[in-house]
Amino acid sequence: MDIDTVRTFVAVAEARQFREAAAALAVTQQAVSKRIAALERDLNVRLFTRTARGAELTIDGQAFLPHARELLRVAERATASVRPGRRPLRVDVIASRVAPSGLMRAFHRAHPEIELDVVWLFDVETAVAALRSGEIDASFRAVAAPGRPLPDDVDAVRVLDEPLHLLTGPAHTLAGARSAPLAQLAGHRIWMPGIVPGTEWAAYYDDLAAEFGLTIEATGPNFGSDALLDTIADTPALATFMGERTRLVWPTDHGLRRIPITDPTPVYPHALLWRRDNPHPALAALRAHLAATATGHDTAGTWTPAWTIPR
Repeated sequence: MDIDTVRTFVAVAEARQFREAAAALAVTQQAVSKRIAALERDLNVRLFTRTARGAELTIDGQAFLPHARELLRVAERATASVRPGRRPLRVDVIASRVAPSGLMRAFHRAHPEIELDVVWLFDVETAVAALRSGEIDASFRAVAAPGRPLPDDVDAVRVLDEPLHLLTGPAHTLAGARSAPLAQLAGHRIWMPGIVPGTEWAAYYDDLAAEFGLTIEATGPNFGSDALLDTIADTPALATFMGERTRLVWPTDHGLRRIPITDPTPVYPHALLWRRDNPHPALAALRAHLAATATGHDTAGTWTPAWTIPR
């Protein structure tokens, strides 16, 4: 149904004059008459009766009026949903418990007036495609793996270096350590069933394992974080990596230990990605907030892959 025709019908119903409706719509009275006639043909009913007082709604017109007003409200909401500045800022944070989600919670606390839509996309290719199509406005990623540079119309800035911790059960040989040198982890089984080949986080852990001789296993089904924590707690030979800012809760009887890794500290390089010509005004506010609150670590004591963008 033509929205302009419906808008004309509502204007005539409210003004009760074709002439006044034409003035309100900035069109000619003839145009108003033609639109109403076309709508009546489409609906196969009479909507107005012309009287000495003007245009009066027929019974059918009275029945149609509330639906016509709702059509206009729906059209306005549909337009607003894709109009920069009038729709929420859409940001991909990968998952709900990881560091980027925490960064967005902090942004929301600092800017409660900005509406947000938070989404969870799978990998960097999916995120970049969504940025370029306008489906999302920003994404937190480790940028691209080797051989897959970002497109020219997508920009990125490194916003957080998140140290990795080793997570062990109470019976693991490193459970009592206050920290663990990275070289000391060689020979220990590090189990990470959530690693998916071809993703940016798989590229990160592949490079980490290759450079320091680590054994990182991604075998077995991924039943989620609860099952991972249960297994780590019950299996003395297994440990896993976890970001310093990853938010997880486990039963107290698990006795799990989070152990900082040192010499060097592997950090996961979270970056914010966006399309360069994205006009959403809240995107600038997000970038400014992250620039003002960005935290890092001494690069002399940290490790990241060679393909990581510089800070």
